[in-house]
Amino acid sequence: MTGGDQSRVVVVMVPFVAHGHLNQLLHLSGFISTYDIPVHFVSTAAHLRQARARHHSFSDSNRIHFHAFPTPPFTTPPPNSSIPFPSHLQSSFDSTLHLRRPVADLIISLSQTATRVAVIHDSLMSYVVQDVKSIPNAETYNFRPLSAFYTFWDFWEKAGRPFPVDRNLLNRLPSQSETATPEFKKFTKLQQAHMNLAVGELFDSSRAIEGEFIEYLEREEISGKKKKIWAIGPVNPVQIPYAVTPSETRHRCLQWLDNQPVNSVIYVSFGTTTTFSDDQIRELAIGLEKSEHKFIWVVRAADMADAGNSCGGDTMVRLPDGFEERVNGRGLIERRWAPQLEILGHFATGGFMSHCGWNSSMESISMGVPMATWPMHSDQPRNAFLITDVLGIGVVVKDWEQRKELVTTVAVEEAVKRLMGSEEGKEMRRRATRLGDDVKRSVTEGGVRCLELDSFISHITRHTQTLHISAE
Repeated sequence: MTGGDQSRVVVVMVPFVAHGHLNQLLHLSGFISTYDIPVHFVSTAAHLRQARARHHSFSDSNRIHFHAFPTPPFTTPPPNSSIPFPSHLQSSFDSTLHLRRPVADLIISLSQTATRVAVIHDSLMSYVVQDVKSIPNAETYNFRPLSAFYTFWDFWEKAGRPFPVDRNLLNRLPSQSETATPEFKKFTKLQQAHMNLAVGELFDSSRAIEGEFIEYLEREEISGKKKKIWAIGPVNPVQIPYAVTPSETRHRCLQWLDNQPVNSVIYVSFGTTTTFSDDQIRELAIGLEKSEHKFIWVVRAADMADAGNSCGGDTMVRLPDGFEERVNGRGLIERRWAPQLEILGHFATGGFMSHCGWNSSMESISMGVPMATWPMHSDQPRNAFLITDVLGIGVVVKDWEQRKELVTTVAVEEAVKRLMGSEEGKEMRRRATRLGDDVKRSVTEGGVRCLELDSFISHITRHTQTLHISAE
């Protein structure tokens, strides 16, 4: 179809407000806009400011239209290091429920001039888009932001274990115990009542990484007869052009990496929602110091519910006395926002200590970087298991069964040495590199990601030319 034909279709993106979720649908918006399809990206005013501040490349796109909707004021409690789940963000999550009416009004308005409105929404925004069912030329697509591995096991259990699976894998699978708070479970239950309205599902996954589990999800016992599945991941960029830009514009982390040997640095970051206790910060710091390996450690407080502190520095996270002086030259402490994808794509980065959120995991896999896994909550324990036990590209820092225990200096030191300085670590790096190469091939012309995305675009633009001619 020509661009003119495709422009009769409009896409509305409705992301969840956690940064990783916003990030995924921002990237997907960029991909879809290259097909000459207008994309309307909606969020709360505060979180849209945060997303655009962190993604300057999207700020001036003439094909992506941003819609910032106000939400009522809410209280913002401080992060609680005694609770791994980011319960301090719950008020922000609940505020998204107020988007139902303005999002419906926007879709109704767009439907007056578009042949079709395709609404792509995070699964945690299903409540907000429930009114689409009453708009004749609009349809919803459920974006699954989590791994196919995690989603399959969740669906398989809820479906009553409808077919046999690898018993050894099942027996070793981390439990879902204590992965979320009662308040968040109540929020997700509210969403589940509206998830079946979607006509298809999009996964930020790739058949090059999770082909077996995507095929399981496609089985009729799991997805039903009619629902179509597209694995359109990774939505993050997989090619990071390397260029030493002028120092005044190049991030300090990248400048520092430019002067380090290949695969010599472990990048340490636990996402935007994690808060550690002072004791855990100390154990992690001393473990990194004793490992004697080079590192970049992003030390920043968790995002606040109002997104107001998302890009600023942090003076609350205190490191052990003298630590920064002792590791000077070997370790770099970053207290502000760090360009994670560029860091992972840098030649000097040889490992990633992570909470194993799916966004971070996909970025690491895409860049061919093995991981040291330290899951905190939600899907992260099973993502960590996928990385270490299924894909074989990671070492365990914290096992989920010991989730209530402090991760010791010794555990940190040993994990870093295994990943960065052992033959076992080298083999993991080789496997990660091969997997990263497979992912990079998947996004080239004729690759599996391109075919999946083309298939989705063909689906949402189906019959639009015929419909237009009939209308005339």
